[in-house]
Amino acid sequence: MLTLYYARPSAYARPVWLALLEKQLPFELVAMDLGGNQFEPEFLAVNPFSHVPVLVDGDFRVLESLAILDYLEARYPERALLPTSPTALARVRMVQLVTLNELLPAVFRLLLQGERPGETSGEAAGEIEYAQLRAMTTLRFLEDLLGAGPYFAGDQLTLAEIVAGTIVHKMPDLGVALVDYPGLNRWSERLLARPTWRQIELSAEEWSTFKRRMRVMPKIWQRRRRQRMAALSQRPET
Repeated sequence: MLTLYYARPSAYARPVWLALLEKQLPFELVAMDLGGNQFEPEFLAVNPFSHVPVLVDGDFRVLESLAILDYLEARYPERALLPTSPTALARVRMVQLVTLNELLPAVFRLLLQGERPGETSGEAAGEIEYAQLRAMTTLRFLEDLLGAGPYFAGDQLTLAEIVAGTIVHKMPDLGVALVDYPGLNRWSERLLARPTWRQIELSAEEWSTFKRRMRVMPKIWQRRRRQRMAALSQRPET
């Protein structure tokens, strides 16, 4: 039985959860609240870097979202989520990496909305404007790459949808409308209608709670990391 350590709102864990559903694999979910229990010894024994997702398959453990997705595709190739064409494969990889390296950092900054301690209003406004521009540049790239096709790899739903599709539809709630990206908007609506997407959908209350927690979570993480560092520094040398 596959076991996935996850948190429902996590932008890194949700694609893995979705891939498991799309592949119709049996799995068990272990929820982490990320309010500090990721720093407890029990979870650190699973992932010493204290974050989700983590996939356990028998006696094999996989960390990092993209590595887990690749492992699932190679280990369980049924209901393939990667194309075989070099061009289509490159398109899928571009979508995955641009989403995680460009869009997601912008999303995190927009979630904070200038709430970080020590920021002046001018500095916060400048960072938010940059995050908005970064998000819009990414959305334009995705819009152009998608073209007129239903999916990024043509008629096949792939890991491009699995990764980007869990984030793009939330952009209007962060102040970046999708009206200027009609193809991407239709693509997103098509994904949200799938039973698998509906199964992992966050309720309005869950999304609101997540946004509130994002504003205080850096403080929690800093405190728990200091505790963790103190504990590690007290370990006897071997």
